Amino acid sequence: MNSYNYRDIFWNGFWRQNTGLAQLLGLCPILAVSTSVVNGVSLAIATIVVMAMSNAVVSALRNLIPYEIRIPVFILIIAALVTVLDLAMNAWLHELYMVLGIFVPLITTNCIVLARVEAYAAKNPALPSAVDGAAMGVGLMLVLAVLGGMRELIGTGQLFAGIEMIIPGAHAVQVLPADYPGFLFAILPPGAFIALACLIAGKSWLEARNKAAQTSTGAGCVPAAH
Repeated sequence: MNSYNYRDIFWNGFWRQNTGLAQLLGLCPILAVSTSVVNGVSLAIATIVVMAMSNAVVSALRNLIPYEIRIPVFILIIAALVTVLDLAMNAWLHELYMVLGIFVPLITTNCIVLARVEAYAAKNPALPSAVDGAAMGVGLMLVLAVLGGMRELIGTGQLFAGIEMIIPGAHAVQVLPADYPGFLFAILPPGAFIALACLIAGKSWLEARNKAAQTSTGAGCVPAAH
């Protein structure tokens, strides 16, 4: 595959088929963990690692896996990788691991991971499959970072709360005035639904505007009849 193909694979996962804004997959972790930027991005990075590695492993073994039992085997591979990641986070990032809680091992059952393994990795070579998995994970990180930032800023007036769990000595950034009373609704589940709906609407608006601009540009390039 040439460089253009890889760019297309990445753009497809990052924006065109974004898991949170276009496919609407994995909404449980997206809505539950996006209370802050740190929580959302941390889970997204863990998901990127699992998706890239599981796609690569499944692609490498795809010709050895009988078609009839492919789904159980795929889940077994994903579960093994998630277990390694779960133990590593528990050992080296214990505070963050305790905050993310059950959502780290639940990456195993995240429909985003299994969907890409089945739809792409099982049919393509290892390197493009790894890029596809990483791109889908990066697209998820985009959603979780923006969604977490929106909810955290509106809800508490801060950004990057909990960053000290990853970078010792770092502190949250107080963006709004210190006497900002906060807006609890943004932190609660209804706030997550509304914020995600705004992001989906924004993506649809941007795509519609770009399509309209391309259409008008194409119409302007039509040569005049003589």
